[in-house]
Amino acid sequence: MKYRFRRRLIYTLLLFIDKLFLLIPYNISIRFARFCSKLVYIVLGKYRRLTKKHLKLAFGNTKTEKEISKIARKVFIYLGLNLIEILSLPKIKNRLSSMIDIRDIKKIDDALAKGKGAVAVTGHFGNWELIPIIFALKGYAANVIARPIYYDKYNEWVTSLRSDMGVNVIYRTDSPKKVLRLLHKNELVGIAPDQDIDSVDGVFVDFFGRKTYTPTGPVKIAMAAGSPIVPIFIVRDGRKHTIHIEDPIVVENTDNKPAAIKEYTQKWSNAVESYVRKYPEQWVWMHERWKTKVPA
Repeated sequence: MKYRFRRRLIYTLLLFIDKLFLLIPYNISIRFARFCSKLVYIVLGKYRRLTKKHLKLAFGNTKTEKEISKIARKVFIYLGLNLIEILSLPKIKNRLSSMIDIRDIKKIDDALAKGKGAVAVTGHFGNWELIPIIFALKGYAANVIARPIYYDKYNEWVTSLRSDMGVNVIYRTDSPKKVLRLLHKNELVGIAPDQDIDSVDGVFVDFFGRKTYTPTGPVKIAMAAGSPIVPIFIVRDGRKHTIHIEDPIVVENTDNKPAAIKEYTQKWSNAVESYVRKYPEQWVWMHERWKTKVPA
């Protein structure tokens, strides 16, 4: 009952914010988001402490307490900006192309030229929701694998935000055959598998020098479909964004499948770490990335 009331309250609040920010000018929305995010950083002590704790785990003594605090504040501000951008999509849809620069898009075209689709791997980094949206606006068949939200109204609302922008949503609980069919149709399938989800298959790979439980879904899908894995990241610079497309990871089936799965999982995880190291303020540090421990 307690969680049901909380979910209903959050959903109602989000709907109110959504309607509110569609009525006020976008520039004012952005300034308001910055202000509110600073307040949230102060009020949500649990998530502020988690953010700092994980930053310290990742960077150790290479960053001072002052640097850690500065990054943590920016994490909250950037997440606030992400939210306002998504809520403002109906207003800013026509200007997204001028807001987002895509580098090396030829890498996607070359990957799709092989006719087996591509598994686009990103992280909860920058405004990751904008990646499939801009590809859909540019005429690509954009699909994302998402975790269903366990409050139906909220889940429907989030899904409608994506579908209204031309993005097709596949749930993690759907049959893998659904994903394979899309890849066989030579489409893009995006996934952000950079979180510790112990309910899915995974392996322990190195991430910031620690053994980290990491989903193997992207590699298994790529192996089954014969598709390349393409790491893609969106970097914020004020109100502008740049999408960086890394070299495709060509996944090959071998006799030692478990070793291959771990090797390729490590490769895309390395790509995530490289961007998080370079732009630490743009990752979701309050998630408990090192929750699952290596079995004794």
